Amino acid sequence: MRRVALALAACLALAGCAAPVSEMPGRAPSLSAGLPPMKSFPVRPADPPTRSNAQIAQDFLDLSFRMESGRPLAVMSRFEGPVRVRVTGNPPPSLGPDLAALISRLRREAGIDITRVAADQPAEITIEVMPRARLQRMVPQAACFVAPRVSGWEEYRRVRRSPEVDWTTLITRDRVAIFLPGDVSPQEVRDCLHEELAQALGPLNDMYRLPDSVFNDDNFHTVLTGFDMLILRLYYAPELRSGMTRAQVAQILPGLLARMNPRGEGRPGAPLAPTSRDWIEAIETALGAGTSAPRRRVAAERAVTIARARGWQDGRLAFSLFALGRLSLGEHPELALAAFLQAGEIYASRPETRIHLAHVGMHLAAFALSAGQPRAALDLANGNIAAATRGQNAALLATLLLIKAEALDALDRPGEARSIRQEALGWGRYGFGSDDEVRSRTEEIAALNRARRS
Repeated sequence: MRRVALALAACLALAGCAAPVSEMPGRAPSLSAGLPPMKSFPVRPADPPTRSNAQIAQDFLDLSFRMESGRPLAVMSRFEGPVRVRVTGNPPPSLGPDLAALISRLRREAGIDITRVAADQPAEITIEVMPRARLQRMVPQAACFVAPRVSGWEEYRRVRRSPEVDWTTLITRDRVAIFLPGDVSPQEVRDCLHEELAQALGPLNDMYRLPDSVFNDDNFHTVLTGFDMLILRLYYAPELRSGMTRAQVAQILPGLLARMNPRGEGRPGAPLAPTSRDWIEAIETALGAGTSAPRRRVAAERAVTIARARGWQDGRLAFSLFALGRLSLGEHPELALAAFLQAGEIYASRPETRIHLAHVGMHLAAFALSAGQPRAALDLANGNIAAATRGQNAALLATLLLIKAEALDALDRPGEARSIRQEALGWGRYGFGSDDEVRSRTEEIAALNRARRS
């Protein structure tokens, strides 16, 4: 399930880097003309995982035999045969190409026999698209979600409180429905497609300890990674089948990994310690809706304290610091800056967390722009654009490019700034959605530019 509260929209806190945008007298660049065409990413295979097979084996078992809630699963379940996918409701134009690209990747990289069929054809997986408000009236905390043994919204409504949609009772999957909003940005629709289709097919758990996966509620990765494709390829290996227990799968898994991921054999790296429930509760409070800002910041501080007390030096400590940084932007900018810098040091130490580092770099670039340091802002933006592109995060990419354009303007390079801003707007139409939202984001970032405010 993709949680609204944990979705890392790239610009949410930018205005807090200095004064609120409404208080800034600067003049934003004119966007009275039509925006450029929407950009999209080409289909490309993901980089293979870099961690050891011993770590990946433990991750596979923990993903496959436990729910997000912590409930254990006695056996693994999957589709035993070809998988047909249909789309119903009112899908936006971007869904078709993005779903086709994802299905192509699942066939090629995960080896799954999956195809799309017409909306009126029988299918193992139904993707129903609806207004976000309708979806969240029933499941307020979810941006999108997946349910078993149903093929549509009305059927789900009738049985949603019954054992019929209890994943722990499944042995073999035959019907699954994915519910996602159609009136959000193309990127959010695509992100939901990747996460929910992966869970409809495979593991149902999300784990904060994973640095290179969409099966992680930090939501830094927005498209299926090389690790995710390996997990799904393992999940549908002919040696495994529905109904197998954890012990049975654990016995077969090392041989499967040696064959499918030989680069991971003999690599150093022990599995990470499990994530404690008190840390999860702290981080969910920090990033959840319906809680006051001071309480959320206190919860983020508690998450940092717990992570350090557990001796974690991985992405969980970095994410705690990142959350603390975001929640401290408006009232405590010095604390925010220190938290971002510490998070950045952890993310920079691992090849799997380059996209995480790019999020930190975006905030630091915004700080530099607001502080009247356009050269530093330019360097930070340039240093993270490649990771945002490789991670296919259009919202983050557009934000970095807009910061770069403002820095170039401040450095008296208006021609380059115009060109970069046009590129940013194209990505913004995919990442932010409506033209009004693209213009609003552009104005927010322009307002950070100390040279423009002066």
